[in-house]
Amino acid sequence: MAKLHIDPMTRIEGHLKIEVDVEGGKVVDAKSMGTLFRGFEIILKDRDPRDASQLTQRICGVCPTAHATASVRCLDNAFKIKPPTNGRIMRNLIYGADYLMSHILHFYHLVALDYVKGPDTAPFIPRYEGDYRLDPKTNKVVVDQYLQALDIRQKCHQMVAVFGGKAPIVYGMVAGGATEVPTFDKIVSFKWRLQEIRDFIDNTYLPTVYLVAGAYKDLFEVGVGCKNLISFGVFPLDDDEKTFLLKAGSYTQGKDMPLDQGQVKEYVKYSFYDDKTTGLHPSKGATKPDAHKKAGYSWVKAPRYRELPHEGGPLSRMWITNPVLSRHANKFLGVDAKKEIRFRDLGDKTFSILGRIVARAEECKLIADAMDKWILQLKPGAPSNVKVEVPKEGEGFGLTEAPRGALGHWISIKDHKIDNYQVVAATIWNASPRDDKGQLGPIEQALVGTPVKDIKNPFNVVRVVRSFDP
Repeated sequence: MAKLHIDPMTRIEGHLKIEVDVEGGKVVDAKSMGTLFRGFEIILKDRDPRDASQLTQRICGVCPTAHATASVRCLDNAFKIKPPTNGRIMRNLIYGADYLMSHILHFYHLVALDYVKGPDTAPFIPRYEGDYRLDPKTNKVVVDQYLQALDIRQKCHQMVAVFGGKAPIVYGMVAGGATEVPTFDKIVSFKWRLQEIRDFIDNTYLPTVYLVAGAYKDLFEVGVGCKNLISFGVFPLDDDEKTFLLKAGSYTQGKDMPLDQGQVKEYVKYSFYDDKTTGLHPSKGATKPDAHKKAGYSWVKAPRYRELPHEGGPLSRMWITNPVLSRHANKFLGVDAKKEIRFRDLGDKTFSILGRIVARAEECKLIADAMDKWILQLKPGAPSNVKVEVPKEGEGFGLTEAPRGALGHWISIKDHKIDNYQVVAATIWNASPRDDKGQLGPIEQALVGTPVKDIKNPFNVVRVVRSFDP
């Protein structure tokens, strides 16, 4: 048996180490290790609750807007307020622009180079040498798109800044709505950039994803995972938040279920936290580090839903919402372009490395197309926020979906200050270690059975992990 350590696993950002045992050319055991203690829950204690939406954005350099969204929703809930229509829509637009940026980042700058061979220069090296299958001409076209995607991502950030004030850390989301009052010129500025980005998604990003998928069809069978899925829901479509673009819910042990956030618990037997804090709902959670814990191997806690590991992210959202797919899916499957194909029509292929990548690309188009309608629903000059008063005491929670998975914030307020604040970050659903029952986390489960032909060049291992966008 061979033991492999890959550290760091991520490209650009992240603190994830992967350890796998390989026997007989396959992974037989895996550990997902978060190597950074963040401790924002400790930092937030005794602060003004309104600080949370700014400070929690510093949790992640890739998805600060996700934490802003979860935090302002949490504060709205605790303060018992509701944003006006303009505030809701502007939050969706700011967050939507961040989603587009993140999904394009994931494919072109985090995973594509596991399938497309770049030049022998940074940032394309160092790398594992994968079984590259694209012909040289097609390979070059995709490599050239790497730089084009950087420009498109920049324009996504510009859209974030139109209503969010700046990017990547936004000021435009606050408890009670948004800070900006929409004007005609900002609406035009946003829509003009969105038009170019939608064209890139539809005519470059999606076709390239399906091109890669066609060359690596065997990877629709690798990296299956736990097949339990969770979504907290994202992008409310009405002010009462009765409908969402991507629905809340779970797919648990083969059954569709409504979401019950009370069923979320965090376990820490194998995490570097005090064992006395295990098995708690986040509203009662505690962050008490124990850096020298013998059983611990990760700074990530193990969130479980209905006591089971659940995968989060685009695959989960697309499966639970089950929207109609793009014309590119029809072409890929060889189906009449006029026929409606929904995500679940892809079947078990979705639970795989490439299933996750396809889900992300299709979701990117779904959100971009929805944003094109939302921008026209803004009412120039109308208010975008409501008055906020911090209560002496209160509790609240804010659920949303980060691009990479289900994200929740929980707050308890005493004497107008934060008494307890807990974050269940998006990546920890997928990158979690074993729980108290010994159940492997979703990435750990997906790795077991992964073929490894050469232990010095385990490219399929990194493909599985990066498909989750950790």
